Amino acid sequence: MRKPHRSAGPKPKPKETTLSSSTRRKQNAKSSKTGVPRKSIKTISASALKRKNFPPLHYAIDGYLTEGVTLLGGKPKIGKSYMALDFAMAVASGGLALGAVECQQGAVLYCALEDNHRRLQRRMQQLYGTEETWPRDLHFATSAPRLDEGLLDELRNWIEGNQAKLIIIDTFAGVRPQGRGEGYDADYAALSPLQVMAGELGVAILVIHHLRKMQGDDPFDTISGTTGLTGAVDAAFVLQRGQQGVTLYGRGREIEEMEKALEFDGGSWTVLGDASDVRRSEERGAILAVLSDASSPIGPKDIADALGKPENNVKQLLFKMHKDGEIKKRGRGQYCIPDT
Repeated sequence: MRKPHRSAGPKPKPKETTLSSSTRRKQNAKSSKTGVPRKSIKTISASALKRKNFPPLHYAIDGYLTEGVTLLGGKPKIGKSYMALDFAMAVASGGLALGAVECQQGAVLYCALEDNHRRLQRRMQQLYGTEETWPRDLHFATSAPRLDEGLLDELRNWIEGNQAKLIIIDTFAGVRPQGRGEGYDADYAALSPLQVMAGELGVAILVIHHLRKMQGDDPFDTISGTTGLTGAVDAAFVLQRGQQGVTLYGRGREIEEMEKALEFDGGSWTVLGDASDVRRSEERGAILAVLSDASSPIGPKDIADALGKPENNVKQLLFKMHKDGEIKKRGRGQYCIPDT
């Protein structure tokens, strides 16, 4: 006997799915033996994901600090705390960070765990004087519990009660859980709860950390600890001093990778621009200075000897400078400044 024909109705929309009940029962049975609760895996289809609407990310400092956790590493005495204070003051007042970067105004909590009130006041006076009004939205704490001893709850309450825009923890060593072992898993577990909370509350959290003594080809390899730290955060910055000055390296999930040349003067940080452009300008300036001091046109070898640079590098830069009209060529391979 033929079965009656059924019309194929509209296909049901894909739904979020979970593991089958039988699989869940097996997991729960295993969990009851070990005492460790099991979580089922929740999935979402691509079509359902496409229909979701997410609010735009909020930046505390445009292009630098977005909601989530950012790790800032640097060697002792390089000026990490001054940079953190610059960020805090700029966000609390709605001013400019690093002398040029726009900020979104909001409440700031700066956990200066290696300072006291006297030192903080002196540092603020050095940077902003006593006549200027210091912002009411900038708050300081010089002590705090560790992340596994109540700090997460304390921060959550403060963020929600003050509609905070930025939290600064200076330094990570002061809040890091103790007795949790070492290695990637321990490093990741130390920061991941903070990262989860920052994402839930939509707040930017900056954590100050140290660098290792050992150098690395990648600046981010010099951050003290394992890659578990950088893996747990949303972005990382490394502040390094080299032969050509101070460079701030940045890399993250929501920021463009950057290398910025910085200048530190009297406790204040100023961003000079992209490191490659600034360094190139400095090298060109050095060549112009050598040519200005020369009584007659000179060649690449003499310029390289005067600067202590490889001759081949100088040749390439001289070619670009001549093409750009910054210098003139006299005879074969001899250069001078245009007004000579």
